Amino acid sequence: MSQYKYKRVLLKLSGEAVAGKDGIIDFEIMDRIADTLITLTKGGVEVGVVFGAGNIWRGRAGGQMDRVTADRMGMLATVINSLACKDAVIRAGGKCRVMTSTPMEIFADTYNTDAARRLLSEGNVVIFAGGSGCPYFSTDTAAILRAAEINADVMLMGKNCDGIYNKDPGKNPDAVRYDTISYKEFVNLGLRAIDQTAASFGADFGPEAFVFKLKDMEDILKACRGECKGTTITF
Repeated sequence: MSQYKYKRVLLKLSGEAVAGKDGIIDFEIMDRIADTLITLTKGGVEVGVVFGAGNIWRGRAGGQMDRVTADRMGMLATVINSLACKDAVIRAGGKCRVMTSTPMEIFADTYNTDAARRLLSEGNVVIFAGGSGCPYFSTDTAAILRAAEINADVMLMGKNCDGIYNKDPGKNPDAVRYDTISYKEFVNLGLRAIDQTAASFGADFGPEAFVFKLKDMEDILKACRGECKGTTITF
């Protein structure tokens, strides 16, 4: 019997989670992520991954730039993180494919739902790069979209906080953490731990999400085993 709670997961990792001292990529962290992903696949968990790009570029940092152009730069930055992770997984002896939301044949496969499901079932880590391919939509929204498309059991979201609180715990010592909250409650309360558009999508289509503190890569394994403190978002 598998030690893991889920059969297929979509792991959302922020760009900050892999940021190096120079603000780009910490390759030691990326290697640890790769080892963790391989551990999961060897344990029978099918793993999809979506990276943010905050370590390289955020569209809202574009100042007076055209928003569409700024967001497209962010999409390209997620491809950089994804290719770095693919390289780390392959060097560690795992199987990995990158699929991009828009055609980039020289660099990666173009996203296709049926192909993604097949690759996952064959033991590949599948990294979904380029966001949703549309400006104005965050990588949180891209992650839950891909999670729904691949029929993931859960979207795992590693954060710098151990779940979702009723207010910012960094500023409010009396903040209360939710063990469970629905997407609709999340939206109605105006919470911001994840993107509101992503939460609205989740309310209609799922899957459930689990938000946990990513302090060490072992936390990802604990989340997959159901041993990690955090917040479950239901739909």
